[in-house]
Amino acid sequence: MPIVAQSTETTDWVSRFADEVIEESERRAPGKPVVVASGLSPSGPIHLGNLREVMTPHLVADEIRRRGHQVRHLISWDDYDRYRKVPAGVAGIDESWAEHIGKPLTSVPAPRGSSHPNWAEHFKAAMIESLAQLGVEFDGISQTEQYTSGAYREQILHAMRHRGDIDAILAQYRTKKAPKKQQQKPVDEAELEAEEGSGAASEDDGSSGAAGYFPYKPYCGNCGKDLTTVTSYDDDTTELAYTCNECAFAETVRLSEFNRGKLVWKVDWPMRWAYEGVIFEPSGVDHSSPGSSFQVGGQIVGIFGGKQPIGPMYAFVGISGMAKMSSSRGGVPTPADALKIMEPQLLRWLYARRRPNQSFKIAFDQEIQRLYDEWDKLAAKVADGSALPADVAAYTRAVGTAAGELPRTTRPLPYRTLASVADITAGHEDQALRILSELDPEQPLGSLDEVRPRYDRAEAWINTHVPADQRTIVRDEPDVELLKSLDEASQQSVRLLLDGLADHWSLDGLTHLVYGVPKVQAGFPADATPKELPAEIKTAQRSFFALLYHLLVGRDTGPRLPTLLLAVGQERVRKLLGE
Repeated sequence: MPIVAQSTETTDWVSRFADEVIEESERRAPGKPVVVASGLSPSGPIHLGNLREVMTPHLVADEIRRRGHQVRHLISWDDYDRYRKVPAGVAGIDESWAEHIGKPLTSVPAPRGSSHPNWAEHFKAAMIESLAQLGVEFDGISQTEQYTSGAYREQILHAMRHRGDIDAILAQYRTKKAPKKQQQKPVDEAELEAEEGSGAASEDDGSSGAAGYFPYKPYCGNCGKDLTTVTSYDDDTTELAYTCNECAFAETVRLSEFNRGKLVWKVDWPMRWAYEGVIFEPSGVDHSSPGSSFQVGGQIVGIFGGKQPIGPMYAFVGISGMAKMSSSRGGVPTPADALKIMEPQLLRWLYARRRPNQSFKIAFDQEIQRLYDEWDKLAAKVADGSALPADVAAYTRAVGTAAGELPRTTRPLPYRTLASVADITAGHEDQALRILSELDPEQPLGSLDEVRPRYDRAEAWINTHVPADQRTIVRDEPDVELLKSLDEASQQSVRLLLDGLADHWSLDGLTHLVYGVPKVQAGFPADATPKELPAEIKTAQRSFFALLYHLLVGRDTGPRLPTLLLAVGQERVRKLLGE
């Protein structure tokens, strides 16, 4: 199979794929636009694992555009797939939706309260909006429109004429015991379901009975479901007879005129490769294992006169900070969920910096602050020319596309600082602006717009993903009992801090001050470096920090102290520290 070799070297994987795709496209379809493809099934919320199905070809397509080639990125919306089950946890639905199982997704009502005409359009809309924010340019293809318009009529008739050949290919795998999947790591039921890529991986490969094998499923003319069995077919007249196993309806139609049905998945996918001339399409692990859709499709595509695309297997995208739930239960986070708490550039970077066969996690917990720190360090290295070439490439692909750079935060202050300020100020923008303006008195912030949209993302993260017991609530009154109980050394440390507040009232100044107090108490200069200090100074610093947190917020941890002090304000800090 033409799977692109995936090197373990830390090189730019996108460029390597682009090289191969351009070369293959010139060999197969010289002079024509390069075609890359993704497939998404809007059977429920389209989650961040599915996003890899789009981002992998998007990044390759974008590199090809940057090189001056014409390229089409197709996204096939598998909205003519059957509605398989009622996903729990999706707002506006209940078990009454079970009556629609077996119908096309576009024939199922949208969840209650939706402004969209049907189930598929409801879930497509959120993804389309997210892709726009991410700068993903694509041509969307509705499989409902393709099938019901008769666009695939010749391909369907061709498949029926060659049903014996298709059946023979599929038969090679039906009798084989499926090999045990080699998991990259232990997975739960939710992760296994989240591995689904384009189409319905678990769909059957056609119906076999007394009348033979048929790779086509009609949707019933009475109940609208695909619980049908083809009972006869005439190649000359294209007359097809079927019965419905759900409502017992039966009819005979001419397939040359009939548009209410579809090829089964393992035939449908390779048919589309040939129809669209797809050169590159990745697939999830469920489609790439032996005997799966991608492998079988590589043989069936020849029946339609096409070739299998180049296609890497992409690995699982994990989540940290949210309970892992199945996408069908509405619990696996979507691109829209991620874009509420992080800028598009960061999300693009997470997909761009890892080869498709590498798993990675998207953080919804405290880890997001570390990811942002890493991102900002990379930006600084790119700016000063010290970043490695592969890192520069990933950064460049994250901040923009061939069409230009994505909108960015004018003044990208550290995410953890913005989150702390949003936490402490609890939505009071005037207070947030005051604190952020004092971070660097020489370059005061003129408006919160300068730190948007990053500030809004940090605020959303604080409000939606930080547990209430971890939120920062500054004391209203001093902890008199604690202040009375302080020994002489602790009292001295608080006094040293208070004495230095006025002269150090900036982010850098307060950082120097709070780290310097324990050094001065131990007889060292405030600017002494760690190498010049004994190990016990670190212990003294931790004890001093814990004391300040207890006096200010009643806990032994909290936001970074310099930010917290700025947020509380000099007057209130002095009051809470007993001055």
